Amino acid sequence: MCKKYILSLTLFLLALNAFGQDVALSPLSKISLLTVGTGQELAAKFGHSAIRAQDPTLGLDEVYGYGTYDFDDPNFYLNFTRGKLSYTISRIPFRYFKMAYVQEERWIKEQELDLDLKQRNQIVIFLENNLLPENRKYKYDFLFDNCATRIPLVFEKTLGNTFQFDYDYLSNRYTFRELIRQNLNPNTWSNFGIDLALGSVIDRRATPSEHMFLPIYVYRQMQHTTLNNAPIVKKESVVLDLPEQEDQPFFLWTPAFWLGLLLLLVAVITYRDVKGHTRLKGLDLALFTVTGLAGLLIVFLWFFTDHEATKENYNALWAFAPNSIMAFYLSRQRLPQWLGLYILLLLLLLGVTVIFWILQIQSFSILLVLVLLALSIRYVFLYRFISHQKK
Repeated sequence: MCKKYILSLTLFLLALNAFGQDVALSPLSKISLLTVGTGQELAAKFGHSAIRAQDPTLGLDEVYGYGTYDFDDPNFYLNFTRGKLSYTISRIPFRYFKMAYVQEERWIKEQELDLDLKQRNQIVIFLENNLLPENRKYKYDFLFDNCATRIPLVFEKTLGNTFQFDYDYLSNRYTFRELIRQNLNPNTWSNFGIDLALGSVIDRRATPSEHMFLPIYVYRQMQHTTLNNAPIVKKESVVLDLPEQEDQPFFLWTPAFWLGLLLLLVAVITYRDVKGHTRLKGLDLALFTVTGLAGLLIVFLWFFTDHEATKENYNALWAFAPNSIMAFYLSRQRLPQWLGLYILLLLLLLGVTVIFWILQIQSFSILLVLVLLALSIRYVFLYRFISHQKK
């Protein structure tokens, strides 16, 4: 960072904190909204929103963004898993902001806001106040408190009642899950994992304002927002013109391939077991262990974390946590007769899962059909096998 920039930034911050000083930015200053396209990493799949403050008189070009986290925070991974991780607002020079997205090959669009000098100062003072050590941390929530949702709040708190959203442009309103899926290829492990981890609470229809948990909807909403009954967006431009990144993984790496292979293996092995009056213990041990561990993870996310989006997750019906215990019995050659009743319970739960899906109590990944078919085939076989076991 050059000395000129440090001096300008110091003078700028002193002006902000000066008692009774009405003007910190110059009349040539600008405030704009930056929207960033999607990237390859899961954390980048939903884009990013930030606020840019420019002032050629002071030689400043800063970007304020929420949703920053520090890997060096104590118990980072534990707090992240439990939904207790503190996120912060950050401020970086625009050139570094742009450089990062050049490297990630993600587009940047800019919407310059039609604000007077007082309003521009109010926004910057608000953001600088958020940057203070006692204010900068907040508990992140993917749906309700993220880098995008904080942007409209900044404008609402600084611009007052004359700042108005017009939600009529939303011809279709979506559920949270449908909004999430707009950014993900259904045949990817990230999409399958999200559908597995997130519960039925995200299957309710989002309000128009709640659509803005995604940066692209903040961008679109600003095109239909007024300040003093006039459009707030003064000018739109493309800062970094790059194509939207396609999420097209190699088919052999996709869940459709591997879950389809699982269904095929279960069907073939079960057919051989029926014909040979045998049972491949390894297959049953694997199925019960994996579904049991998945169920334990779902229960943990549902009951033992602060994540609102993981509540009421009925994937727990087919990924049944007690299977992790029952796997011990399936490793034996001879199965206890009472296990037949347990298998009937598992078949019933598979049926309830399908009913919940049909009734739209919870929407599941379409790829789950492959899993449910594989489990159904094996559970029916196990029930018949136990019933025909010699006393």
